Amino acid sequence: MWFEGWDTVLRTLAVGTASYVALVILLRLSGKRTLSKWNAFDLVVTVALGSSFATALLSKQTTFVQAATGFALLVGLQLAVTWSSVRLGWMDRLVKARPVYLLRNGRPHPEALRRERVTMSELRAAVRGQGIARLEDVAAVVLETDGSFSVLESTHEPASALDDVIEHPAGEAPGPGPRSR
Repeated sequence: MWFEGWDTVLRTLAVGTASYVALVILLRLSGKRTLSKWNAFDLVVTVALGSSFATALLSKQTTFVQAATGFALLVGLQLAVTWSSVRLGWMDRLVKARPVYLLRNGRPHPEALRRERVTMSELRAAVRGQGIARLEDVAAVVLETDGSFSVLESTHEPASALDDVIEHPAGEAPGPGPRSR
């Protein structure tokens, strides 16, 4: 239970080192997008890579070649999905959430806050984090696809940067501004 022999320790050291090197090389070859802010698919790939790495390190039944193949498969799938997302709009919509207005023209949108599970305290904290004291001084707070908040001051005219942000349902329209496509 505590020690089965040096062969298991040496195997862990050898396979762990080789797996680590293989994973770093694959991640570097796959480009910056693999390591960027996460959407749901990125999170799944990251967790799967971590699990595969742990299995390669600790399972006697998993060979280095199997582990490296698993790494390559996961990184390859991630590359295929991101490549497709850039070229096919439907794929992008399938794997990524859309940005959503939480506040527009100084007015919070309770339905959007509820739907996105964001509290007013979190909204106010995002605004304060940008050095703004009054919600009325904010043109928009957008919940981005990676879960971060973008805060635009009223002094900035909302324009094309907000074109892909989801508008609120009928009856909650916050007033004039760019419409989503």
